Amino acid sequence: MIVRLIRITFLLSLVVVLLGGWTRINYAGLGCPDWPGCYGELVVPYSAQAISAAQASYPDQPIDAYKAWLEMLHRYVAGLLGVLVLAIAVLYRRTRPENNTAVATLGPLPYMLLGVVIVQALFGMWTVTLQLTPAIVTAHLLGGLTTVTLLFLMQRRVSHGKPQSTHNKPRVLHLAALLLITQLLLGGWTSANYAGWACDKLVQCNSLNHSLDFSTGFTISYDPNTNYEGGTLPLEARAAIQMTHRVVGLVLIITLLAAALQLRHSPSQATRAWCCASIAVLQAIIGFSASLLAMPLPLAMAHHIGAVAVLLSFLWLYLTPSTLSVREVRYAAA
Repeated sequence: MIVRLIRITFLLSLVVVLLGGWTRINYAGLGCPDWPGCYGELVVPYSAQAISAAQASYPDQPIDAYKAWLEMLHRYVAGLLGVLVLAIAVLYRRTRPENNTAVATLGPLPYMLLGVVIVQALFGMWTVTLQLTPAIVTAHLLGGLTTVTLLFLMQRRVSHGKPQSTHNKPRVLHLAALLLITQLLLGGWTSANYAGWACDKLVQCNSLNHSLDFSTGFTISYDPNTNYEGGTLPLEARAAIQMTHRVVGLVLIITLLAAALQLRHSPSQATRAWCCASIAVLQAIIGFSASLLAMPLPLAMAHHIGAVAVLLSFLWLYLTPSTLSVREVRYAAA
């Protein structure tokens, strides 16, 4: 029962993350100005009386039914995910690990997952109440990816047992993991500051003769009187964020290619490494195309999906048991 529930919850977590991305790129993060309801209701106001009452309560927030429903759909599915995560934790608590080998491999993961989801709910609330503050939006995005990662690890453990120690893995994989986390963080920061369109050239960002303002671009600030939807940073700061995201992405691709070459003596791991590197290259192409074309919705969403695909393919690689000999592991780690 719990094994099947973990797999269903993992798939649902992917839906939640993708819905979150679709909501964000459609500028629907404030489609409902309150939380957890929408204009004081559990559903989007639809009758003339309800719309009139909602507009009277929020005179500065015109009702956009499409954006409001996008936001509420995301909340409904995220709420269902929270219920399933709670059910996993309860079932795990009631299951005797000694009588279920698959469950015994989970360790504290179900409780860690529940904690992350609770914090995610708080970030979801703050995203609205703090009017899309970039730091909160970025943390909310990373929380969603953390949820996906924990569920991926859980469903892998119940299927294949605990992964081997990471001590024998090539150092290049550890470096790639660090770079991937950094790149996901930068991706969230780029999106939260609406900096995806800031550079319209392939290898530079000076078509408008603006210098890059890294100090402003990477300063965390909050003004309770500011609505951050659409971004508030000057172009120079957004350009600095965008170019940093590009450079780290390029370094990540090079590192993944180096990992694929170092793992050539292990066919299974080499295949996974080449797969991960290929997805990362495709993700970079989509990202460049979206930036050069001023972030059209299809490409922006494809880039969001690509980030999840890179994460999952890297987890698939990183958690695969090594088949290298001791000598080969030492050579690859050197």
